[in-house]
Amino acid sequence: MTDFIAKSTVSEVVLSAKSLSKRYVSGPASTDVLNAIDLEVCRGETLAIVGASGSGKSTLLHLLGGLDQASSGEVAILQQPLKGMSDAARSTLRNHAQGFVYQFHHLLAELTALDNVALALRIRRTTPEAARAEASSMLEAMGLASRAHHLPSELSGGERQRVAIARALVTRPACILADEPTGNLDEENSERVFALLIDQARSRNAALVLVTHNLALASRCDRVMRLHLGRLEAIAPHDAANRTAPA
Repeated sequence: MTDFIAKSTVSEVVLSAKSLSKRYVSGPASTDVLNAIDLEVCRGETLAIVGASGSGKSTLLHLLGGLDQASSGEVAILQQPLKGMSDAARSTLRNHAQGFVYQFHHLLAELTALDNVALALRIRRTTPEAARAEASSMLEAMGLASRAHHLPSELSGGERQRVAIARALVTRPACILADEPTGNLDEENSERVFALLIDQARSRNAALVLVTHNLALASRCDRVMRLHLGRLEAIAPHDAANRTAPA
């Protein structure tokens, strides 16, 4: 913890959570999923969050991305608290500051790889020409220049996920949130996609918050944290590499 505090004093905090809790209520029963979580993520660092299935990893990522509301506590993106923001303001902040990558690519089937990536910029009202030029450059960086005009149905699983990563990165976000981005891929594609994701994030000085079951991949991040019984605990990256996967 001391090392992280020292780093935070010289790095810009792009994502933070304070006393973040999430409770699901169903009739008389309630379930506490997250319990008073405190977290800071700095620009350019990579953080992996691991934990057992059902431990609340995806819930935490959704809260950090402003896609869900906490039962209590606060999330801030670029030091702007989400609490009290209108839906429109929250969406605008997410679009400008964050990129999202999921286990399933969620590409639009009727658009080419190029236009799927350019769409993220068009939402910002970038001109079509400029958006396509940026998207083309991003696809080239992901090794997909020759696949730019193919539809998702014409791409392999690994290629589709690389397009999804290009879409998340093309807006130059301060922070990328990735939920099991290699979970639907075989080992070879998983390694390639992860290497591209982490290298591109670092080259753009973007923070990366990664939820994964793959402890070998998690160990290559700057920090690893385990979500257990609703709380986050730090794990040394080399220790994560030697652990068996959470049940």
